[in-house]
Amino acid sequence: MASRRRAKSNPIADFWNALPPYLRNRYFLTLVGFSIIMLAGSSKDLITQFQLRSAVNRLEAKRIELDGQIEAAEAERLDMEVNRERFARETYFMQRDNEDVFIIVPEEE
Repeated sequence: MASRRRAKSNPIADFWNALPPYLRNRYFLTLVGFSIIMLAGSSKDLITQFQLRSAVNRLEAKRIELDGQIEAAEAERLDMEVNRERFARETYFMQRDNEDVFIIVPEEE
């Protein structure tokens, strides 16, 4: 009597054969692998792109704010160059020797 050995079944092959044919398609598997890489597996993934986009937007807003401050400072500098005496009197409360300066502060309710 010759005994037959029963072949061991490979669990991976059993799983692979149990999948529907469209899931075993190499193009589908390539698409799934590419999607996983693009979503979370590379330096150009979607999460990083979103973070970079938000950083760019934040920096653009900061640049616009600083441009406004630069324009205000430039206008103040030009006003100071034209009216140095008025600027010194209003900003630093300077006076001439024969003058008295009165500072009027509006009352707050």
